[in-house]
Amino acid sequence: MTERSDVDLMLAIKAGDEGAFSVLVNRHRNSIVNLTYRYLGNRADAEDLAQEVFLKVYRARQRYEPRAKFTTWLYRVAVNASLNEVRNRKSRPTHGAAPLTGADDSDFVPSLADHGAESPPEGVEREELKEQVRAAVDDLPDRQKMALLLNKFHGLSYEDLSETMEMTIPAIKSLLVRARENVRRRIEPYLSSGAGPITGQRGTA
Repeated sequence: MTERSDVDLMLAIKAGDEGAFSVLVNRHRNSIVNLTYRYLGNRADAEDLAQEVFLKVYRARQRYEPRAKFTTWLYRVAVNASLNEVRNRKSRPTHGAAPLTGADDSDFVPSLADHGAESPPEGVEREELKEQVRAAVDDLPDRQKMALLLNKFHGLSYEDLSETMEMTIPAIKSLLVRARENVRRRIEPYLSSGAGPITGQRGTA
């Protein structure tokens, strides 16, 4: 039996097929939890927010029109929910940086060879470098962080990011450039010194 596409499932949900909704949730739950976990840095919060994302999808079923890829639309719901959650909890105690489980954090280090550092200096362990990258990413402005996570860990193209984050492609490219530069600037002193954690101010959006 041919697996139903996301669009077919969404149209079935729109027509009242509750079973199709369960299939859709099971298909995409892990990716949405991973996104919200990496963004919020807390597993329980991520699970709760992912549940809220799918509830929003279900409530929007009658308005759904297959004008774009379903995953692009789904990520847009998740992005908006994540950004809203961060805004709502600004005054609350913050959780530690997400561990970026299952991903190679060092991929965030942009073109170190271009800056005269082909590899970390002696005394800088890979895990130490990852910790610094995690901290740098966690300190990015909200939209920079979201764009970087979606691009690097979820493989969204500029076009998909443009639709997901409702920004122009040039604006998305600029956002990613600033995000990578902020990460590079944050970890560069650590790489050059081979010593302890870096302090620094939050980058500008």
